[in-house]
Amino acid sequence: MLGSYRAELLKLRKRSAVWVLFGAGLVLSLIFGYLLPYLGYATGDDNPGTDGVPRAQVLEGMLPSHVLDNTIGGYPIFAGALALVLGAIVIGGEYTWGTLKTILTQRPGRASVLTAQFLALGTMIVVWVLGIFVASALCSIGIAAAENGSTSWPGPLDLLRGLAGGWLVLMMWCLAGAVLAVAFRNVALPIGLGVVWILGIETLLAGVVSSLLPDLDVVSNALPGTNAGSLVFAVTGITAADAPPGVRDAVSGGRALLTLLAYCAVFAGLAAWTTRRRDVT
Repeated sequence: MLGSYRAELLKLRKRSAVWVLFGAGLVLSLIFGYLLPYLGYATGDDNPGTDGVPRAQVLEGMLPSHVLDNTIGGYPIFAGALALVLGAIVIGGEYTWGTLKTILTQRPGRASVLTAQFLALGTMIVVWVLGIFVASALCSIGIAAAENGSTSWPGPLDLLRGLAGGWLVLMMWCLAGAVLAVAFRNVALPIGLGVVWILGIETLLAGVVSSLLPDLDVVSNALPGTNAGSLVFAVTGITAADAPPGVRDAVSGGRALLTLLAYCAVFAGLAAWTTRRRDVT
């Protein structure tokens, strides 16, 4: 198991697609968390995007006290879609390239290989979360220094809870991509279905249920994206008015945590069962 884990880490480290996806998530976080808000703050009343919002409030959202909001606020949708793509290309690529058969002839069993892949993906998600946090923290420090803003930070436990919650959200979407890749034994179809679900279908369902069919909110509140957004809402303490897309107070933080853990277990279990029961070619 340890040898397989090290091998999977080596493959992830040398795979350019992994770092392209990380770079895309990092750039999106900095653009929507700092660049656009700072442009709105600098232009003031001339910017229609900040019409009616006090400049002091715009500035406050970019200071270190709100670093968690800007780090994990985009995880339920945008970064989540990138994590799903990561899981799909890592697991599905073994089928597309025909390398899984070669791996299994080198001694490790199917369960060991899949577990090592999941552990390596979890480790890479940690790198993603920490990398985006460090970049966001540096931007917050720079803006605070340039604008003489407050340099107060969230408490250590709040930071740990927020980063752990962000990791769980991305890991859940990553495992969703992985189980789709195992089911379809390729890369393109899982990516297409997963991204359409995150960016389109789930958002549409949530909107229809909330506006036209409120009695069916039990269905909407069970969806993975809804619980991901609720967990981010709970661990950041962000207000509903300032919440980014996908982040809302649909269910409690405790329920969202348990639901996401259940989704991770189901996705991993389905992937393991399918891998053991079906031909790998």
